[in-house]
Amino acid sequence: MEFLAALWLGMPVWVWLVFIFVVLALLVLDLGVLNREAHEIGVAESLKLSTLYIGLGLAWSVAVYFIYLTYGNAGAIDPQIAGAATPEDRAWTAVQLYLTGYLVEKTLAMDNVFIISMIFAYFAVPRMYQHRVLFWGILGVIVLRAIMIGLGAALVMQFSWIMYFFAVILILTGIKMVWMMDAKPDIANNPVLKFLKKRMRVTDDLHGQSFFVKAPDPATGKLVRFATPLFLCLILVEVADLVFAIDSVPAIFAITPDPFIVYTSNIFAILGLRALYFALAAMVHRFHYLKYALAMVLVFIGAKIFLGDLIWDGKVPASLSLSVTLVLLMGGVLFSLWKTRGGAKGEHG
Repeated sequence: MEFLAALWLGMPVWVWLVFIFVVLALLVLDLGVLNREAHEIGVAESLKLSTLYIGLGLAWSVAVYFIYLTYGNAGAIDPQIAGAATPEDRAWTAVQLYLTGYLVEKTLAMDNVFIISMIFAYFAVPRMYQHRVLFWGILGVIVLRAIMIGLGAALVMQFSWIMYFFAVILILTGIKMVWMMDAKPDIANNPVLKFLKKRMRVTDDLHGQSFFVKAPDPATGKLVRFATPLFLCLILVEVADLVFAIDSVPAIFAITPDPFIVYTSNIFAILGLRALYFALAAMVHRFHYLKYALAMVLVFIGAKIFLGDLIWDGKVPASLSLSVTLVLLMGGVLFSLWKTRGGAKGEHG
Protein backbone atom coordinates (compact mmCIF):
# COMPACT_ATOMS: atom_id res chain seq x y z
CA MET A 1 0.00 0.00 0.00
CA GLU A 2 2.87 2.38 0.73
CA PHE A 3 4.27 1.76 -2.76
CA LEU A 4 0.87 2.43 -4.39
CA ALA A 5 0.44 5.60 -2.37
CA ALA A 6 3.87 6.75 -3.51
CA LEU A 7 3.09 5.81 -7.10
CA TRP A 8 0.00 8.05 -7.11
CA LEU A 9 1.80 10.77 -5.10
CA GLY A 10 0.74 14.21 -6.28
CA MET A 11 -1.61 12.71 -8.89
CA PRO A 12 -5.24 11.66 -8.23
CA VAL A 13 -6.19 8.14 -9.26
CA TRP A 14 -8.92 9.52 -11.54
CA VAL A 15 -6.26 11.19 -13.71
CA TRP A 16 -4.67 7.80 -14.31
CA LEU A 17 -8.10 6.34 -15.07
CA VAL A 18 -8.78 9.05 -17.65
CA PHE A 19 -5.50 8.26 -19.38
CA ILE A 20 -6.27 4.52 -19.40
CA PHE A 21 -9.73 5.24 -20.81
CA VAL A 22 -8.20 7.33 -23.63
CA VAL A 23 -5.76 4.53 -24.50
CA LEU A 24 -8.48 1.86 -24.48
CA ALA A 25 -10.73 4.05 -26.63
CA LEU A 26 -7.94 4.42 -29.19
CA LEU A 27 -7.34 0.67 -29.25
CA VAL A 28 -11.05 -0.08 -29.70
CA LEU A 29 -11.26 2.52 -32.48
CA ASP A 30 -8.22 1.03 -34.17
CA LEU A 31 -9.18 -2.65 -34.15
CA GLY A 32 -12.95 -2.43 -33.82
CA VAL A 33 -13.65 0.33 -36.34
CA LEU A 34 -10.72 1.28 -38.58
CA ASN A 35 -9.27 -2.21 -39.00
CA ARG A 36 -12.15 -4.58 -38.30
CA GLU A 37 -11.41 -6.58 -41.44
CA ALA A 38 -7.91 -7.87 -42.25
CA HIS A 39 -6.47 -5.77 -45.07
CA GLU A 40 -3.15 -4.55 -46.34
CA ILE A 41 -2.31 -1.13 -44.91
CA GLY A 42 -0.70 1.03 -47.56
CA VAL A 43 1.83 3.81 -47.04
CA ALA A 44 -0.79 6.55 -47.46
CA GLU A 45 -3.12 5.05 -44.82
CA SER A 46 -0.13 4.41 -42.56
CA LEU A 47 0.98 8.04 -42.74
CA LYS A 48 -2.54 9.33 -42.05
CA LEU A 49 -2.90 7.13 -38.97
CA SER A 50 0.62 8.02 -37.86
CA THR A 51 -0.15 11.72 -38.14
CA LEU A 52 -3.23 11.17 -35.99
CA TYR A 53 -1.28 9.31 -33.29
CA ILE A 54 1.61 11.77 -33.29
CA GLY A 55 -0.90 14.62 -33.04
CA LEU A 56 -2.56 12.93 -30.06
CA GLY A 57 0.81 12.32 -28.41
CA LEU A 58 1.75 15.99 -28.76
CA ALA A 59 -1.75 17.14 -27.75
CA TRP A 60 -1.39 15.18 -24.51
CA SER A 61 1.28 17.70 -23.52
CA VAL A 62 -1.54 20.24 -23.17
CA ALA A 63 -3.28 17.88 -20.76
CA VAL A 64 0.02 17.45 -18.90
CA TYR A 65 0.29 21.24 -18.52
CA PHE A 66 -3.14 21.62 -16.88
CA ILE A 67 -2.78 18.45 -14.81
CA TYR A 68 0.49 19.64 -13.27
CA LEU A 69 -0.77 23.18 -12.98
CA THR A 70 -3.39 21.82 -10.57
CA TYR A 71 -2.03 18.61 -9.06
CA GLY A 72 1.76 18.43 -9.44
CA ASN A 73 2.42 19.95 -6.02
CA ALA A 74 5.54 20.04 -3.87
CA GLY A 75 5.08 16.35 -3.10
CA ALA A 76 5.97 15.41 -6.66
CA ILE A 77 8.62 12.72 -7.05
CA ASP A 78 10.66 14.67 -9.61
CA PRO A 79 12.67 17.40 -7.79
CA GLN A 80 12.46 19.70 -10.81
CA ILE A 81 8.67 19.65 -10.66
CA ALA A 82 8.53 19.81 -6.86
CA GLY A 83 11.01 22.70 -6.74
CA ALA A 84 9.28 24.91 -9.32
CA ALA A 85 8.69 28.45 -8.08
CA THR A 86 5.12 28.80 -9.38
CA PRO A 87 2.36 26.47 -10.60
CA GLU A 88 2.97 27.74 -14.14
CA ASP A 89 6.69 26.92 -13.91
CA ARG A 90 5.82 23.50 -12.52
CA ALA A 91 3.40 22.81 -15.38
CA TRP A 92 5.84 23.98 -18.08
CA THR A 93 8.64 21.89 -16.56
CA ALA A 94 6.36 18.83 -16.67
CA VAL A 95 5.54 19.52 -20.33
CA GLN A 96 9.22 19.77 -21.26
CA LEU A 97 9.98 16.51 -19.46
CA TYR A 98 7.04 14.80 -21.16
CA LEU A 99 8.07 16.00 -24.63
CA THR A 100 11.70 14.94 -24.06
CA GLY A 101 10.56 11.50 -22.96
CA TYR A 102 8.12 11.25 -25.87
CA LEU A 103 10.81 12.12 -28.43
CA VAL A 104 13.30 9.62 -27.02
CA GLU A 105 10.73 6.82 -26.68
CA LYS A 106 9.32 7.50 -30.16
CA THR A 107 12.77 7.26 -31.71
CA LEU A 108 13.58 4.08 -29.81
CA ALA A 109 10.26 2.63 -31.00
CA MET A 110 11.15 3.58 -34.59
CA ASP A 111 14.47 1.77 -34.19
CA ASN A 112 12.47 -1.32 -33.23
CA VAL A 113 10.79 -1.28 -36.67
CA PHE A 114 13.91 -2.79 -38.27
CA ILE A 115 13.78 -5.85 -36.00
CA ILE A 116 10.02 -6.28 -36.43
CA SER A 117 10.33 -6.13 -40.23
CA MET A 118 12.96 -8.89 -40.12
CA ILE A 119 10.68 -11.05 -37.94
CA PHE A 120 7.80 -10.64 -40.38
CA ALA A 121 10.10 -11.43 -43.31
CA TYR A 122 11.41 -14.59 -41.60
CA PHE A 123 7.88 -15.94 -41.07
CA ALA A 124 6.72 -14.67 -44.49
CA VAL A 125 3.73 -12.90 -42.90
CA PRO A 126 1.62 -11.08 -45.54
CA ARG A 127 1.11 -7.36 -44.91
CA MET A 128 -2.64 -7.86 -44.46
CA TYR A 129 -1.99 -9.99 -41.33
CA GLN A 130 0.84 -7.93 -39.88
CA HIS A 131 -1.52 -5.38 -38.33
CA ARG A 132 -3.12 -8.02 -36.08
CA VAL A 133 0.28 -9.12 -34.77
CA LEU A 134 1.25 -5.52 -34.09
CA PHE A 135 -2.07 -4.75 -32.38
CA TRP A 136 -1.85 -7.64 -29.91
CA GLY A 137 1.85 -6.91 -29.55
CA ILE A 138 1.01 -3.37 -28.46
CA LEU A 139 -1.44 -4.69 -25.84
CA GLY A 140 1.35 -6.83 -24.43
CA VAL A 141 3.70 -3.86 -24.48
CA ILE A 142 1.25 -1.70 -22.51
CA VAL A 143 1.06 -4.30 -19.74
CA LEU A 144 4.79 -5.09 -19.85
CA ARG A 145 5.81 -1.43 -19.68
CA ALA A 146 3.40 -0.83 -16.78
CA ILE A 147 5.10 -3.61 -14.82
CA MET A 148 8.64 -2.49 -15.68
CA ILE A 149 7.90 1.18 -14.99
CA GLY A 150 6.21 0.28 -11.70
CA LEU A 151 9.29 -1.70 -10.65
CA GLY A 152 11.55 1.11 -11.87
CA ALA A 153 9.60 3.69 -9.87
CA ALA A 154 9.85 1.53 -6.75
CA LEU A 155 13.62 1.16 -7.19
CA VAL A 156 14.14 4.88 -7.81
CA MET A 157 12.15 5.81 -4.70
CA GLN A 158 13.93 3.27 -2.51
CA PHE A 159 17.50 3.55 -3.83
CA SER A 160 18.69 6.92 -5.13
CA TRP A 161 21.90 5.34 -6.46
CA ILE A 162 19.89 3.35 -9.01
CA MET A 163 19.88 6.44 -11.25
CA TYR A 164 23.65 6.12 -11.66
CA PHE A 165 23.17 2.48 -12.60
CA PHE A 166 20.63 3.53 -15.25
CA ALA A 167 23.09 6.17 -16.48
CA VAL A 168 25.85 3.60 -16.98
CA ILE A 169 23.42 1.32 -18.88
CA LEU A 170 22.47 4.16 -21.23
CA ILE A 171 26.05 5.22 -21.92
CA LEU A 172 27.10 1.63 -22.64
CA THR A 173 23.99 1.10 -24.79
CA GLY A 174 24.77 4.19 -26.84
CA ILE A 175 28.35 3.03 -27.42
CA LYS A 176 27.19 -0.49 -28.28
CA MET A 177 24.61 0.91 -30.71
CA VAL A 178 27.39 2.58 -32.71
CA TRP A 179 29.67 -0.44 -32.47
CA MET A 180 26.94 -2.89 -33.58
CA MET A 181 25.28 -0.52 -36.07
CA ASP A 182 25.12 -2.92 -39.01
CA ALA A 183 24.70 -6.17 -37.06
CA LYS A 184 21.63 -8.22 -38.00
CA PRO A 185 19.89 -10.60 -35.58
CA ASP A 186 19.89 -14.32 -36.40
CA ILE A 187 16.18 -15.06 -36.04
CA ALA A 188 16.45 -18.71 -37.11
CA ASN A 189 18.73 -19.45 -34.15
CA ASN A 190 16.81 -17.32 -31.65
CA PRO A 191 16.74 -19.31 -28.36
CA VAL A 192 13.12 -18.31 -27.63
CA LEU A 193 12.01 -19.56 -31.05
CA LYS A 194 13.86 -22.85 -30.57
CA PHE A 195 12.32 -23.27 -27.11
CA LEU A 196 8.78 -22.73 -28.43
CA LYS A 197 9.20 -25.09 -31.36
CA LYS A 198 10.40 -27.87 -29.05
CA ARG A 199 7.51 -27.51 -26.59
CA MET A 200 4.56 -26.58 -28.80
CA ARG A 201 2.77 -28.13 -31.74
CA VAL A 202 3.28 -25.68 -34.60
CA THR A 203 1.78 -25.84 -38.08
CA ASP A 204 4.07 -25.55 -41.07
CA ASP A 205 1.97 -22.88 -42.76
CA LEU A 206 -0.02 -19.80 -41.78
CA HIS A 207 -3.78 -20.18 -41.32
CA GLY A 208 -5.00 -16.72 -42.17
CA GLN A 209 -4.75 -14.41 -39.17
CA SER A 210 -5.33 -17.21 -36.63
CA PHE A 211 -2.82 -17.70 -33.83
CA PHE A 212 -4.14 -21.21 -33.04
CA VAL A 213 -5.98 -23.85 -35.08
CA LYS A 214 -7.28 -27.37 -34.48
CA ALA A 215 -5.81 -30.07 -36.70
CA PRO A 216 -5.34 -33.88 -36.57
CA ASP A 217 -2.43 -35.07 -34.46
CA PRO A 218 0.00 -36.93 -36.80
CA ALA A 219 0.44 -39.65 -34.17
CA THR A 220 -3.16 -40.26 -32.98
CA GLY A 221 -5.33 -38.63 -35.62
CA LYS A 222 -7.30 -36.76 -32.93
CA LEU A 223 -8.04 -33.07 -33.29
CA VAL A 224 -5.59 -31.07 -31.15
CA ARG A 225 -4.66 -27.43 -30.88
CA PHE A 226 -1.70 -26.23 -32.91
CA ALA A 227 0.01 -22.86 -32.73
CA THR A 228 0.60 -21.19 -36.07
CA PRO A 229 3.75 -19.40 -37.23
CA LEU A 230 1.79 -16.16 -36.69
CA PHE A 231 1.72 -16.88 -32.95
CA LEU A 232 5.48 -17.50 -32.90
CA CYS A 233 5.87 -14.21 -34.76
CA LEU A 234 3.81 -12.45 -32.06
CA ILE A 235 5.97 -13.92 -29.28
CA LEU A 236 9.19 -12.76 -30.99
CA VAL A 237 7.74 -9.26 -31.45
CA GLU A 238 7.00 -9.19 -27.70
CA VAL A 239 10.50 -10.43 -26.91
CA ALA A 240 11.97 -7.75 -29.18
CA ASP A 241 10.08 -5.11 -27.22
CA LEU A 242 11.31 -6.57 -23.94
CA VAL A 243 14.88 -6.20 -25.18
CA PHE A 244 14.23 -2.62 -26.27
CA ALA A 245 12.52 -1.87 -22.96
CA ILE A 246 15.81 -2.59 -21.21
CA ASP A 247 17.10 0.54 -22.98
CA SER A 248 13.97 2.68 -23.04
CA VAL A 249 12.88 2.32 -19.40
CA PRO A 250 16.25 3.50 -17.98
CA ALA A 251 16.24 6.27 -20.61
CA ILE A 252 12.91 7.71 -19.53
CA PHE A 253 13.75 7.42 -15.83
CA ALA A 254 17.00 9.26 -16.51
CA ILE A 255 14.84 12.08 -17.91
CA THR A 256 12.34 12.10 -15.03
CA PRO A 257 11.39 9.71 -12.20
CA ASP A 258 7.77 10.95 -12.29
CA PRO A 259 5.66 7.79 -12.93
CA PHE A 260 2.83 9.62 -14.71
CA ILE A 261 5.13 11.33 -17.22
CA VAL A 262 7.21 8.17 -17.64
CA TYR A 263 4.24 5.93 -18.43
CA THR A 264 2.18 8.34 -20.55
CA SER A 265 5.13 9.33 -22.74
CA ASN A 266 5.99 5.64 -23.19
CA ILE A 267 2.48 4.59 -24.18
CA PHE A 268 1.78 7.49 -26.54
CA ALA A 269 5.11 6.85 -28.27
CA ILE A 270 4.33 3.15 -28.67
CA LEU A 271 0.68 3.50 -29.72
CA GLY A 272 1.58 5.14 -33.01
CA LEU A 273 4.28 2.59 -33.84
CA ARG A 274 1.72 0.13 -35.19
CA ALA A 275 0.47 2.63 -37.77
CA LEU A 276 3.90 4.08 -38.51
CA TYR A 277 5.42 0.64 -39.12
CA PHE A 278 3.86 0.16 -42.54
CA ALA A 279 5.38 3.40 -43.83
CA LEU A 280 8.73 3.05 -42.09
CA ALA A 281 9.28 -0.60 -43.05
CA ALA A 282 9.30 0.40 -46.72
CA MET A 283 11.86 3.16 -46.24
CA VAL A 284 13.78 2.22 -43.11
CA HIS A 285 17.02 2.60 -45.11
CA ARG A 286 16.32 6.33 -45.39
CA PHE A 287 16.87 6.70 -41.63
CA HIS A 288 20.16 4.83 -41.41
CA TYR A 289 22.04 7.68 -39.70
CA LEU A 290 19.25 8.31 -37.21
CA LYS A 291 20.73 5.46 -35.16
CA TYR A 292 23.90 7.49 -34.64
CA ALA A 293 21.83 10.40 -33.38
CA LEU A 294 19.87 8.09 -31.10
CA ALA A 295 23.12 6.65 -29.74
CA MET A 296 24.31 10.19 -28.94
CA VAL A 297 20.99 10.96 -27.24
CA LEU A 298 21.31 7.89 -25.01
CA VAL A 299 24.89 8.81 -24.09
CA PHE A 300 23.78 12.40 -23.37
CA ILE A 301 20.85 11.28 -21.20
CA GLY A 302 23.12 8.93 -19.27
CA ALA A 303 25.90 11.49 -18.91
CA LYS A 304 23.55 14.24 -17.71
CA ILE A 305 22.84 12.24 -14.56
CA PHE A 306 26.49 12.77 -13.58
CA LEU A 307 26.67 16.29 -15.06
CA GLY A 308 23.59 17.34 -13.11
CA ASP A 309 25.34 16.57 -9.83
CA LEU A 310 28.64 18.15 -10.91
CA ILE A 311 27.40 21.32 -12.61
CA TRP A 312 23.76 22.04 -11.77
CA ASP A 313 23.67 20.66 -8.21
CA GLY A 314 20.96 18.21 -9.17
CA LYS A 315 18.98 17.70 -12.37
CA VAL A 316 20.04 19.11 -15.73
CA PRO A 317 17.41 21.78 -16.63
CA ALA A 318 14.43 20.28 -18.48
CA SER A 319 14.69 22.94 -21.19
CA LEU A 320 18.31 21.96 -21.92
CA SER A 321 17.45 18.24 -22.08
CA LEU A 322 14.60 18.91 -24.50
CA SER A 323 16.70 21.22 -26.68
CA VAL A 324 19.67 18.88 -26.98
CA THR A 325 17.44 15.84 -27.63
CA LEU A 326 15.45 17.68 -30.29
CA VAL A 327 18.56 19.03 -32.06
CA LEU A 328 20.29 15.63 -32.11
CA LEU A 329 17.26 13.70 -33.36
CA MET A 330 16.25 16.27 -35.97
CA GLY A 331 19.86 16.44 -37.09
CA GLY A 332 19.91 12.65 -37.44
CA VAL A 333 16.70 12.65 -39.50
CA LEU A 334 17.79 15.46 -41.83
CA PHE A 335 21.31 14.06 -42.31
CA SER A 336 19.88 10.61 -43.04
CA LEU A 337 17.45 11.96 -45.64
CA TRP A 338 20.23 13.99 -47.26
CA LYS A 339 22.75 11.12 -47.38
CA THR A 340 20.20 8.64 -48.77
CA ARG A 341 18.60 11.01 -51.27
CA GLY A 342 17.99 9.49 -54.69
CA GLY A 343 16.88 6.17 -53.17
CA ALA A 344 20.40 4.81 -52.63
CA LYS A 345 19.10 1.91 -50.59
CA GLY A 346 21.92 -0.46 -51.26
CA GLU A 347 24.62 1.77 -49.83
CA HIS A 348 23.53 1.26 -46.25
CA GLY A 349 21.95 -2.20 -46.22
